[in-house]
Amino acid sequence: MDTPMALLTQKQKLFFNIEGYLVFENLISSSEVEYYSDLYTAFLSNTIDASRFRSDLSGTNGKEEKITQIMVPSRLVPELTTKNIHKKSLQIAKELLGDDIELDFDMLINKAPYSNTQTPWHQDAAYWIDMPDKRAASCWVAIDNAYKENGCMWYTPKSHLKPVLSHSQTGNKGALQCKGSEANSVCIALKPGSCVFHQGGTLHYSRGNSTSNNRRALITNFRPKAMIELERKQGVDHTGERKVKKA
Repeated sequence: MDTPMALLTQKQKLFFNIEGYLVFENLISSSEVEYYSDLYTAFLSNTIDASRFRSDLSGTNGKEEKITQIMVPSRLVPELTTKNIHKKSLQIAKELLGDDIELDFDMLINKAPYSNTQTPWHQDAAYWIDMPDKRAASCWVAIDNAYKENGCMWYTPKSHLKPVLSHSQTGNKGALQCKGSEANSVCIALKPGSCVFHQGGTLHYSRGNSTSNNRRALITNFRPKAMIELERKQGVDHTGERKVKKA
């Protein structure tokens, strides 16, 4: 089997290792964005029933979701794993972390228009069980233009090099949160089809959506195959149950 042409330079790999995040422009084409946009609409409208994997990360009990999270969409639409977001983000994750890296889970996160609800500062590792091999990367792909006003991502450089911070629960089964600040972080605006990778320990957050449009993202998460198998043996399959990790 032919080895695919590398998508990253050594400089990009070094940046990811040092800073904890990496922007990758044009992961998919504009025509491919249309495919994902149409599929996303089907999920949000319940044309594709994802109710058992769906929740509101805002933690509120309102009738309208503010931050819709749909876990493991590829379980409901298996063809997703054959499309370029999954294929190319996996290749990049392998280039960043090693050839034993595989897809752990995927998810959709949408910030509804005028929801004005921030995703609090957190580290993804706070959601996960403690594993001997902590290599992990998430790929956050913009389906819409992502910018400050509608809730693009902010990252705190080098935060992955420090121990995971103490986290607490927000609202009623909402997202986890910890302390963070925009003052020492970078704002990553993205056009549709572009993405940003970040390490499991990288501190990040996003502002609320104050615009009239959705802010949709598709996220793929990767870790070593052996660690995925360890998770599954312990009953972890990332279907949406949200608990504060015990120390």
